Amino acid sequence: MAKPESNILNPQLLLEIANAKMPFGKYKDYYLRNLPEAYLTWYHSKGFPAGKLGQQLATIYEIKLNGLEYLLQPLIVR
Repeated sequence: MAKPESNILNPQLLLEIANAKMPFGKYKDYYLRNLPEAYLTWYHSKGFPAGKLGQQLATIYEIKLNGLEYLLQPLIVR
């Protein structure tokens, strides 16, 4: 069975992450790209929420963990 492609390689997912906002909680209305790394690390240890938001948070966590935030800069819609 073929291994599915990583979501981090999906340009549409990256475009959405670059412009998505946190829908609830302490960081409501913060862009996901601007969430503190400590907050994402906490989610990583506790478990990301199910669904699309969890996928987006897990991806932004990996992006920040690996210092790849610069990849999102050209995707930001102003």
